[in-house]
Amino acid sequence: MPYGYNGKILRVNLSNKSIGTEEFDEAFYRTYMGGSGLIAYYLLKELKPKVDPLSPDNILVFASGALTGARVGGMCRYAVGAKSPLTGGFGESEAGGFWGPELKMSGFDAIVIEGKAEKPVYLYVKDGSAEIRDASHLWGKTTGETQEAIRNELGDSRIKLAQIGPAGEKMVRFACVTNNLKHFNGRNGLGAVMGSKNLKAVAVRGTKDVPAADPALLSEIARRFAKAVPENPLTKGLYQWGTAAAVMGNSAIGILPTKNFHYGEFDKAENISAARMVDTILTAREGCYACPVRCKRVVRSEEHGIDPAYGGPEYETLAALGSLCMIDDLNAVALGNQICNQYTMDTISAGMVIAWAMECFEAGILTKSDTDGIELTFGNAKAMLQMLEKMGKREGFGDILAEGSVRAAQKIGRGSEKFVLAVKGQELPMHDARGKYAVGLGYATCERGADHMVVGHDTMLNTESYSFVNTMPPMGVYSPTSATEYSPLKVRTFTYLSYWWSFFNEAGICQFVPVPRSAMSISDVLGTLKAYTGWNTSLWEVMKAGERGITMARVFNLREGFSASDDKFPERLHQPLENGAMKGAFVPKEDLNKAIKLYYGMMGWDENGIPTEEKLLELGLDWLVQK
Repeated sequence: MPYGYNGKILRVNLSNKSIGTEEFDEAFYRTYMGGSGLIAYYLLKELKPKVDPLSPDNILVFASGALTGARVGGMCRYAVGAKSPLTGGFGESEAGGFWGPELKMSGFDAIVIEGKAEKPVYLYVKDGSAEIRDASHLWGKTTGETQEAIRNELGDSRIKLAQIGPAGEKMVRFACVTNNLKHFNGRNGLGAVMGSKNLKAVAVRGTKDVPAADPALLSEIARRFAKAVPENPLTKGLYQWGTAAAVMGNSAIGILPTKNFHYGEFDKAENISAARMVDTILTAREGCYACPVRCKRVVRSEEHGIDPAYGGPEYETLAALGSLCMIDDLNAVALGNQICNQYTMDTISAGMVIAWAMECFEAGILTKSDTDGIELTFGNAKAMLQMLEKMGKREGFGDILAEGSVRAAQKIGRGSEKFVLAVKGQELPMHDARGKYAVGLGYATCERGADHMVVGHDTMLNTESYSFVNTMPPMGVYSPTSATEYSPLKVRTFTYLSYWWSFFNEAGICQFVPVPRSAMSISDVLGTLKAYTGWNTSLWEVMKAGERGITMARVFNLREGFSASDDKFPERLHQPLENGAMKGAFVPKEDLNKAIKLYYGMMGWDENGIPTEEKLLELGLDWLVQK
């Protein structure tokens, strides 16, 4: 029996109700690792090109990582993937929490789901077996209602659910998947794929631990990391303030997305800050499986109907539903977060599409006759909450917004297209590339569309960064770079870090644990992989695994019709910021284009961004070489 993984993948066909398993050897797991790598393998191997993402032909994959379930902080994540209904390309998103480890303990490393059920169903997986169960009585229920109903129905309060709410059922194109009501596979609209298959939830329960090759070493690394957490300023800050700390930090340096990315400073940022949350609605700090960082926020307000069962807003949500829409009402933002969690909508895309509509309203492109009588102006918290409800239910104008800003603008027309801020169809996250050039290069080139988790952020890579010292040299990066440069060194640093981050997504590692973002050293990451799986591994092996994953996703997108012309910014990022410490800053288009071409070359891709035959062969992807 292998260590650290089960060697078994569950196969489910909802159309004919068949359930089976398949097994792979160690070489397969070391090649694709799990998570995003496993998803790319299945989508390229089995999904026919050009299928409609919302058709029964799409394949939906839930995949734990090589390290998911190891009893070490941050080794908890899993990925969900399919062809994205938002972008039409490679769709994949990770989540923390407890569902991933529970899947491993249930006897499977991944679940591959095909077809479409005739009526709503949920999948129940427990200790090596699985069954498809009726979910007709659950269709239309919110996530909290569904979790309670399934646990009661199966008589087990420890069951972990990955599920969708009404937005997923109605195939809102940015619908997400949640586990335990507060952890999310947030981006790329994968909840809509579940809805298209009439799949309400995947309930998992495992009662057996996955054996580790060296439990003593695993425990030693876990203790070492737990001791480092309160001593490291980055992990200590995550515990004390959560990701919400970035609100004031980004506003101070002039890159907090405000008024649909016109501004970089929000003069009322303090009202939606981490400190304000602690002083008013914060009730607890929670974490994920086996993790001492405890970066998750839990908020409550009986007066405003804010239920702590749904956790609390992260930085991305505070900015997307707050500063981006010029809303400074923390209770409204927290309630908006709860609505998104109940309906399963990605808060980033939800906030971005509302901000787009607000700018259209301000410009006179939209009027109250278009917006169901709602005064959709910047700063209107009530309008933001009303529109979230309408999007989640696909009612009225909300039905148009539920398609995402790109499709909504195509439908509205009248010049609304120029206010859309998206890459490959996915709306920008809440980090302004005009002040973070590496993040921006990630936006432009990521196969998932605009994504802020492609590499470590630029603030980790400069001379003032606590995390830079003694963390990057093992990867061959010896010199810091400024946040606003596209030098060859910066592109090389970006390329190497993209391998490292891609490996995280394959291994199930939270980015808030290893260097350069956090306290766990490269040697301890590799030690954890060796102690859990028994593999005699190296930094070389895991970096190549990360590179392989990026390249496979690129091949998938090229097959689906994407090209180098899609690796670009929305025009606004090439225009000057209008206020704040970085007023006047913009990303020169020619500098970005040169950086992209240099990145292609460093990746072993040709000038059109196509991986060369030699690169595919070097990565062991012979089966992708065109005959």
